Amino acid sequence: MQKPVLVIKLGTAVITNDEGVISHTIIKKVAAGIAALFETHRVVLVSSGAVGSGKVYIKNYKGSITERKAAAAVGNPLLIQLYQKHFSKYDIPVAQALCERHHFSNRFQFVQLKETFEAFWQNGILPIVNENDLVSNVELKFSDNDELATLIAVGFDAETLIICTSVGGFMDDAGNIMPRVEKIDSKVMGYVQTGKSSLGLGGMTSKLTFTRLATSLGIKVIICGLNRKEPFAEALTNRNGTTFEPQPSNLKARQKWLASGSITLGTLAVDKGAAKALLQRRSLLTVGVTHVQGKFAAGEVVQIKDEDENILGVAKVKLDANAIRDGISKRNVLAAHADDIVIF
Repeated sequence: MQKPVLVIKLGTAVITNDEGVISHTIIKKVAAGIAALFETHRVVLVSSGAVGSGKVYIKNYKGSITERKAAAAVGNPLLIQLYQKHFSKYDIPVAQALCERHHFSNRFQFVQLKETFEAFWQNGILPIVNENDLVSNVELKFSDNDELATLIAVGFDAETLIICTSVGGFMDDAGNIMPRVEKIDSKVMGYVQTGKSSLGLGGMTSKLTFTRLATSLGIKVIICGLNRKEPFAEALTNRNGTTFEPQPSNLKARQKWLASGSITLGTLAVDKGAAKALLQRRSLLTVGVTHVQGKFAAGEVVQIKDEDENILGVAKVKLDANAIRDGISKRNVLAAHADDIVIF
């Protein structure tokens, strides 16, 4: 029986101080915690911190795209060297995996990526993942590493996704950490604070958005902190942070790839009739599309939203963005076949 896949995501604010300096104490604790789970899980570590670490070497850093790319190029080797130092104490070699969106949106490249990770696990190697900021196109960047970690968890059929945060969990309106959330509904969404840390791109809104996606596809998500003695082991036994329960999911591997493909490449807004048809597992016609957002080609994966801006699912489209826009007003043609649509 294969060991379950566990994806652990560390944000910038969790592993660095306000000046962007990586905490050796935290990395030491991370290494010890993952080493304790290494025999029972196939682990992927998604770690931020490269830009925060490298920006101190960029003169008069202002945070422009070019400066972020340069800072990431400097910070990534510093980050991986530190992980390598602490994981070597447990005889765990590490591999740096710098990902871009096309690794997920292109089926062939995704399969290659997955096979490479299987080779890592078979040889006792820990993959440490970050976005390849140096070459990533600004329009095709991951929104943040919460998204990257979620795409890996969904695409690699993970059992659990742990997202570490400086606040230690998901809080209610009284500021208390909720130990368990059955379903992300409007009440839960109402607790979300819009603030974010000074170093991180994402806040709790981002974490909850991708938690909702992951749980809808059958993955348990735990949002927790690192201030416990054994943060990961305690999270897995419901003693650290907030556990978001997974929803039932019977998706096949290819459907999960569709769901993890290109969440933010583009969006199709649909009317009530189309939304109802999609929920009945029917194809999407251009007559049901009310708005097209983003640039995408035929064969790429986009998200589908209803009239209330709720994400219904994703679809591999038959037409490019302009053709669907033309089809809205001029003709009723097939935008996405039912077999290429995944409803969450």
